[in-house]
Amino acid sequence: MRIGRGMERVVSGTQTAPTDVRFADIEEAHRALAPIMEAVAAVGGPHCEVVLHDLSEGDLEHSIHAILNGHVSGREEGGPSTNLGVEVLRDGSQDHNAYGYRARTADGRELISSSVYYRDHEGRIIASLCINRDLSPLQGAMDALAALAPEMSTGETASEPPRELVGPDVATVLDDMIAEAIATVGRPTPAMTKADRIEVLRLLEARGAFHIKRAAERVSARLGVSRVTTYGYLDEVRRGQG
Repeated sequence: MRIGRGMERVVSGTQTAPTDVRFADIEEAHRALAPIMEAVAAVGGPHCEVVLHDLSEGDLEHSIHAILNGHVSGREEGGPSTNLGVEVLRDGSQDHNAYGYRARTADGRELISSSVYYRDHEGRIIASLCINRDLSPLQGAMDALAALAPEMSTGETASEPPRELVGPDVATVLDDMIAEAIATVGRPTPAMTKADRIEVLRLLEARGAFHIKRAAERVSARLGVSRVTTYGYLDEVRRGQG
């Protein structure tokens, strides 16, 4: 049974249960999801950003199709995706839905986020609905309360590291991915061996970083090697994965 345009449901007994909702294109997705976006933003208030990304063309630099409360991340319509969008583009066959994970803005503010991905009738991921709640006002209030009543402070910090960087442009997202890969290898770039640099590229390739335009140039600059060398290392990584 099909209800509405592009929204599929199955009927079990007398109840109708939502299953894998699919849309013909991003415009149909926007028409269906716009009221939900408005409802979430209204309840979440000015610190709750709601974003609909168009992933149908793979243009991560300009994926934002619609956004409410974009001041949270400093983005607007036509703005970029995040590192999670890069990972989705690398492998669209997996279930990438994620709920209540940690993220952060480019200026260091913590977010609590959820992302839901939608496919077309051929099974390609074409859209994502993302909700980002800025935690800094709550954290500020908790800090003020702890200052007034120190015994109420547990001294605990969030154990889960941020999974997503919500930046104003794709270059910022890419730079963060490169920095994380270098930190994982654990050696300053001037002291890196060839094996270290190849490991940096392997980590970036696994996260889909090279789907971003001019990624090789930025990686080369950070590692202090030529683009030819970077492409050679990347070829070694891809041959090893074959």
